[in-house]
Amino acid sequence: MIVSKSDILSIRKKIDWDFYIEKVKPIVEEVKRRGDEALIEFTMKFDGVRQKYLRVPKEEIDQAYDLVDDEIIDALEIARENIERFHSITAVDRDIKIDFGDCILGKRYTPIESVGVYIPGGRASYPSTALMAGIPAKIAGVERLVACTPPDESGGVKPLTLVACDLAGFDEIYVVGGAQAIAGMAYGTETIEPVEKIVGPGNVYVTAAKLLVQKDVAIDMPAGPSEILIIADETANPKYVAFDCLAQLEHDPNALAIVLTTSKDLAENVERIANAEGGSLNLENLKIVIVESIDEALELSNKIAPEHLSIVCENAEKLLEKVKNAGSVFIGEFSPVACGDYASGTNHILPTSGYARIYSGLSVETFMKHMTYQILTKSALNRIGEAVIRLAKAEGLEFHAKSVEIRLKEE
Repeated sequence: MIVSKSDILSIRKKIDWDFYIEKVKPIVEEVKRRGDEALIEFTMKFDGVRQKYLRVPKEEIDQAYDLVDDEIIDALEIARENIERFHSITAVDRDIKIDFGDCILGKRYTPIESVGVYIPGGRASYPSTALMAGIPAKIAGVERLVACTPPDESGGVKPLTLVACDLAGFDEIYVVGGAQAIAGMAYGTETIEPVEKIVGPGNVYVTAAKLLVQKDVAIDMPAGPSEILIIADETANPKYVAFDCLAQLEHDPNALAIVLTTSKDLAENVERIANAEGGSLNLENLKIVIVESIDEALELSNKIAPEHLSIVCENAEKLLEKVKNAGSVFIGEFSPVACGDYASGTNHILPTSGYARIYSGLSVETFMKHMTYQILTKSALNRIGEAVIRLAKAEGLEFHAKSVEIRLKEE
């Protein structure tokens, strides 16, 4: 597990998205062509069950509260409160109106009207994803919020997921997963009205479907296997570091955990603890590198652009300003990634596979768009009009020029 620096930059397994897009293309086309019938057939084929219904009825959502332990509901409500608090504070008024004297220029933000969220599920339950996507969407002002999640063994949705969706404010919940769910939300069926944007994590087939449909609907970001990178020095607790790595590896056999440390002792202890405690996890995907300095670790981290970055060393908080590329950063020994996954208040839907170089994690902004506007007086038109005319004529657009000329000629 202890590897050299030269190995670390090529550590991720490159995903051949073209291959997976070709795999899901027939599924997407069938859903576009046959709607609900295709959703039902693909669910039987891939999930091995027939849905009890496509849209979860309101009474079943209400009944879900009686089937979930009160302590779990309390935990969901704590998480909801913290997620709402953080995202509400960050959702400050972004509208801009600037008066330049003879003209006013501005920017106005409006919510996307309809959004679909993919919530992984099936035999497991991921209520945290419902909260992480649904709460900022509603804070942004999304009017119609749709969830799609795979069926459980009974052909329905786990009660825990239903409670989380209800607490987050979802308007519609559908029992369908995989690439067919993405197609249903993108193009609509007899039961599902299409949406304008699709967000949420999923496996390679779900992500490939999102990449395929993004020519017609917006998506949040591509997603690959989950990952953590930990920067640690000799002051770090090796048990904490090892268990943070193991927590990440339990997401998926392809999940990745990287430790960059200046301490040989810490590296060996983390490896020892992980081997002793890791059980059936894929420990081949735990990579530990001994570096010369914390600055070198930060330089490597910025090149890797991890989904989760944990900094556990002296003066850790001061190092935040040197972080350029990361989905979310966890500073200090009492800031495990698991807290961000569930209840600290930040979002766990984050860019993976190095996409943190160009994408941000899910937030209120994900569900908004902006438009600019301008209000020009006659004096403002007089001030810039000749420049507009010359540029329009230079581009061969005569009527652009004339639309200004006729205004300048009139008193």
